[in-house]
Amino acid sequence: MNAKGRTSRSRSVFHPRTLEIFKGKVPWGGEMLSGVTVGLITIPMVMAIGIASVPAGTETPMSPPALGLVATILAGFLVALLGGSRVLIAGPTAAFIPVVLFVIERHGYVGLLLATMMAGVILVMMGLMRMGALIKFIPAPVVSGFMTGFAIVIISTQLADFLGISGVSPREISQKLFWIIQNISHANLVTVCFGVAAVALIVFWPRLKIRHVPSSVVVVLGTTLVALLLGVGGDTMATIGSKFGGIPAGLPRPTLPPVEWGTVRDLLGSAIAIALLCSIETLLSCVVADGLSGDRHDSNTTLISLGIANIVCPFFGGIPVAGAVARTSTNISCGAKTPVSGMVHAVTILVIMMIFARWAALVPIVSMSAILIVVAVHMGRWRELARLHRMPRSDAFVLLVTLGLCVVFDLVVAVQVGMLFAAVLFVTRVANTTEVSRVTAEDALESPEQLATGKDIPDGVLVYRIFGPFLFGAAEKMKDALAELDAWPHVLILRLHLVSAMDATALDALESVVEQMQAHGGTVILSGLHHQPLAMLRRAKFVKVIGRENLVAHFDDALKRAREIVQGKEN
Repeated sequence: MNAKGRTSRSRSVFHPRTLEIFKGKVPWGGEMLSGVTVGLITIPMVMAIGIASVPAGTETPMSPPALGLVATILAGFLVALLGGSRVLIAGPTAAFIPVVLFVIERHGYVGLLLATMMAGVILVMMGLMRMGALIKFIPAPVVSGFMTGFAIVIISTQLADFLGISGVSPREISQKLFWIIQNISHANLVTVCFGVAAVALIVFWPRLKIRHVPSSVVVVLGTTLVALLLGVGGDTMATIGSKFGGIPAGLPRPTLPPVEWGTVRDLLGSAIAIALLCSIETLLSCVVADGLSGDRHDSNTTLISLGIANIVCPFFGGIPVAGAVARTSTNISCGAKTPVSGMVHAVTILVIMMIFARWAALVPIVSMSAILIVVAVHMGRWRELARLHRMPRSDAFVLLVTLGLCVVFDLVVAVQVGMLFAAVLFVTRVANTTEVSRVTAEDALESPEQLATGKDIPDGVLVYRIFGPFLFGAAEKMKDALAELDAWPHVLILRLHLVSAMDATALDALESVVEQMQAHGGTVILSGLHHQPLAMLRRAKFVKVIGRENLVAHFDDALKRAREIVQGKEN
């Protein structure tokens, strides 16, 4: 017990959510199954990302597919163990491909390892500075546009494998869909039948109400066994082994990349880009996870754990990692409730990589595609699209722009532009809610000391009230209201007790009004200033311009000061 009678608790290096593992609060069966399922689903995805991220001929400690697997194993375990989300799955994501290619092209693979480690340090600093809360300011239309756009991207990237169309498809979604239509005649009937059966099994399996056996596990095992029994693997239907050359075994020894300070300086911009991409994608994944699971994540803890993962992965040759939306959604849909599933997913990949590569190579690719397509269908905010005509036009516009950019370009562009539009619309709405109105003796909307009803407003005195944040939009309203005056008054009282915040543009407008009033021999009195506006005026040394005696607390004090000024002019 401490001095105040409260029991002191010892601190732990682990996050409270992780401590649940050691307190016996984990449904081990469901967590193990979901972790294994996500591990199986993740393998072909991260191998493909590794292949696409590292150009052929690049000198690396392991083959490109293995680099993706190593990064997934390390990041998946560390982020699950130390992170601030119960169900987040971390690893390499497709959004990193252009950034990784750019860094390797400019600075080589060693440069990529250094940039990734630097990005990890930046992420840890962001978490310690509690910058993770910034994700809360992403508006719902941006999230909905991102979710639906990413669902479309996932479906489009899986269609070729689902139909059994071989060949290298274009990267752009529109060109990819056109390529699929052109090559639809080359679809593999066996693969299509397996894919349709897999989707049907995923959809109808929950109706059997067999607990602790996720439909995705049944699909992976079932399609593999049926393919073996019918002898349709390999040349007849693509498998993990036939498409990716199998799964390599063994982890590299940890080594420190050579560090040169000149290279570090050159890599700073790339490191910042990787860190921003990691934070945006991871925190958006956490928001999605919260919506699907009903949980709440700790953004700052998640950033710190992600930073640690990006510092550790380069020691083993791994590529940059972040939270993965599709894998996290799959994890939740499989019933994951705790970080155990994330750690099991990492261990599953490690075990398969080292021991069971031969059997894992027999899994049909189409079963992976079927699972991801169903997950994408559940992930998309299709109802939001149906409600577009009932949304405010601005929200609908932001949603569609974010969705379109996510499909046409990538996640980062979509979120950046979507946030830009959302910020502009937010400021516009705030400005539109701010009112600048003239106060008369009949005004009855105030507290007693601020009340204008029945109080004598002397001749030559005008009173205006500003209601709402005093931002640049409201500043224009104030200028417009004063521009309608036939003559300048002796005293202008601006009542600001209903103003919660002020920006630099509003301050400029206020200075302009004061200068014009003083030029015409008049005085401006400000009443009811709150802390933020008053502090801003003091920092700008505006108090000396307007005069300390013309800053008053209440409307009664403002009227008293106005009478003194008017009487002084009459005398």
